[in-house]
Amino acid sequence: MKKEILTAQESYARADVFLSEMLGGTRSSVKKLFESCFVLIDGKPAKPSQSVSAGARAEVTLPDAVSCEAKPEDIKIDIVYEDNFLAVINKPQGMTVHAGNGNTEGTLVNALLFHLDSLSGINGVIRPGIVHRIDKDTSGLLVVAKNDAAHLSLAKQIEEKTCRRTYIALLEGNLKNDCGTVTTYIGRDSKDRVKMAVVEPNRGKLAITDYTVLKRYKEGYTLCRFDLHTGRTHQIRVHARYLSHPVVGDPVYGVKKQKFNLNGQLLHAWKLQFIHPATNEEVSFEAPLPEYFIAVLNKLTEI
Repeated sequence: MKKEILTAQESYARADVFLSEMLGGTRSSVKKLFESCFVLIDGKPAKPSQSVSAGARAEVTLPDAVSCEAKPEDIKIDIVYEDNFLAVINKPQGMTVHAGNGNTEGTLVNALLFHLDSLSGINGVIRPGIVHRIDKDTSGLLVVAKNDAAHLSLAKQIEEKTCRRTYIALLEGNLKNDCGTVTTYIGRDSKDRVKMAVVEPNRGKLAITDYTVLKRYKEGYTLCRFDLHTGRTHQIRVHARYLSHPVVGDPVYGVKKQKFNLNGQLLHAWKLQFIHPATNEEVSFEAPLPEYFIAVLNKLTEI
């Protein structure tokens, strides 16, 4: 078990809302902490319904995660590149990267365990080899590590922002500017714990995204390139919404009615560049847009 010490930067009507916001969990998962007497506020056992004053100090004991070892599954995946140190995968839309929220089968990790001869163990038995993730309904490239040394090198590059990740997305409407940079703080949406949102600095983490318009369409859509400087959860999707031009087909941040009968957002991890952990040479990989993405673009008329 480990302890978290949290200080309320503002007042909250309920303690469970305060903790779910600070810990990034759902209110149901936080409720279990209260039921197990794992929460103290200002040194006293707390109830989920009690109010929390600004400046209050919460001490939360987090139980150890229950490990559930992923099992190999013969699932076809697109391995763009592989050597003794790493592999680059073109993940399809609809595939979850690793187990979570009761989903233990059909993930990328299950497929990796079947197709690759080894994976790094730094992230444990639930997420072997996983250095970074992309959303379930986002397609495209991600790199996985086959040993711990490669994992540490790749993770450091992502942390130091020397690993370059470029996405392509189709957005609703026509952006005003041809290029720009979005700089905000991203954290959990206080009204919907499933969502992320642009928040005040004390409630989130710095998120920086460059965008460049590639094409504009008469039907009122914009094809954009996004370059990540940081890697926050749902970063591009949140920043697109912040620009008032959400990603087409996004079921969480997009418009309620979309014309193309899509199964998820038109967001694709197109290009990945990093320094190879063994050779110290820069390597670069690209994955073409998936067929369903191209099919939508073919229905539009470029300006």
